[in-house]
Amino acid sequence: MPLIEDMERTGSWLFRWRSFLPLVLVPAALYVSFIDDDFPSFSDPRWIIICLGVGFLGQIIRAFTIAYVPKGTSGRNTSEGQVAETLNSKGMYGYMRHPLYTGNFFMWLGVVMYAGNLYFTIVISVIFWIYYTLIAMTEERFLRGKFGDAYIEWASGIPAFFPRTLKWKSPGVFFSYRNVLKREYNGAFAMILSFAALDVAHTLRMGIDSGLSLENAIGMSSFMQTLLTICSVCFLTLRFIKKRTKILDVEGREYV
Repeated sequence: MPLIEDMERTGSWLFRWRSFLPLVLVPAALYVSFIDDDFPSFSDPRWIIICLGVGFLGQIIRAFTIAYVPKGTSGRNTSEGQVAETLNSKGMYGYMRHPLYTGNFFMWLGVVMYAGNLYFTIVISVIFWIYYTLIAMTEERFLRGKFGDAYIEWASGIPAFFPRTLKWKSPGVFFSYRNVLKREYNGAFAMILSFAALDVAHTLRMGIDSGLSLENAIGMSSFMQTLLTICSVCFLTLRFIKKRTKILDVEGREYV
């Protein structure tokens, strides 16, 4: 099998499980957080804010992507492969071909940075871009076959992951904050939960190094406790609203 086809086959498998595979980062990051002795400032709010800022940059990119996505551009069900009724070329797709993957990268980069090891951050970043490049190759092959010249004309002027300009162009539809809340609360909460887990690992390591028993060493910084509490309340509230009401439903909009 030619190399390009082998890579696309791998990308197709990764596409099906793209919502779950990045979660394997959490155990690795927890391990690094627990063994790394060169990270004394993990509880410094300034460092937490920097890491959270990187993570929320990714969430903002995803939010602006989803807020302007019309119905029928692609399918959410990862087990059924790729689905697309129309080619989405507006909103964030007017700046980069794969804005959701760029957003995902920054969300997880913030978490990996908080693990506190430079080499770990570099290695994971490289792995992430290989991972998303393989998925993107598979997506683009599907879209090229589905939309032909229309896709090629659009894609030839749009970079894959990073925009050439930040000048905003109106996508022609309204910003749907309800669609963002409906579709993004799970991912945002998973990111904050990952930060909290790493905070516990750092606290445990520092406590054990200070001679505390395992029971007394387990804890979490006050900043992270507050953040996790607020986010937990928001998560449970949005989950209830989504499951029990139609408040967040938006006609003509769909997740990508």
